[in-house]
Amino acid sequence: MDYLTGTLLAFIGISALVIMTPGPDTAMTIRNTLMGGRAGGIATALGVSTGLTIWALATSAGLAALLIASEPLFLAVKYAGAVYLIWLGLQSLRAAWRPGGASILTATPARGRPALPTLSPRAAFRQGVISDLGNAKIAVFFTSLLPQFAPHGLSGGSTDFAALAGLGLLFSAMTLLWLSGYALAVARLSHVLRRPRIRRTLDSITGITLIALGIRIAAEER
Repeated sequence: MDYLTGTLLAFIGISALVIMTPGPDTAMTIRNTLMGGRAGGIATALGVSTGLTIWALATSAGLAALLIASEPLFLAVKYAGAVYLIWLGLQSLRAAWRPGGASILTATPARGRPALPTLSPRAAFRQGVISDLGNAKIAVFFTSLLPQFAPHGLSGGSTDFAALAGLGLLFSAMTLLWLSGYALAVARLSHVLRRPRIRRTLDSITGITLIALGIRIAAEER
């Protein structure tokens, strides 16, 4: 095994551990799969992956480092992302506890066909992108992780843009596969998870989780 292959495998291993650790992206995917079905969950995964791709390209171009260096801008992005997560969490709690909310969301029409999704794929995709772009910690994560595994250029020892971007895109693709699998698993169990009592419980847990994550992001240091 040569050096580059070993480095790439190490990057994949670390990325897999990070991606599989539950966080805002996982909570968002579960929430939107319950609200928008399989299409909503996969659209959320695509949105999250798109947001990660933008962060990866920004890191490769040095823009993420500028964001981190500018405390006012960094805090603005961080607080905006935290507020967005909290707002989505409050929406989930509202859906769970409003009178008849669970019954409306899980009602089954005639002929036993499942209820129509309450979240469109376009809205789910948009939420995935916004929530990920609002997570300024990704800029810190990428700027610290990617250069450790990217080969250095021949001139001046600078890290090559294509190498950084390639690692970032690999991370985004792995995230897409993992979250899409999550969405498919949740959608497969939708006939159970959409029962009024279970749905109310899941909406409550998801809402509280998103609010807690938003508060944690806002309170964290860089």
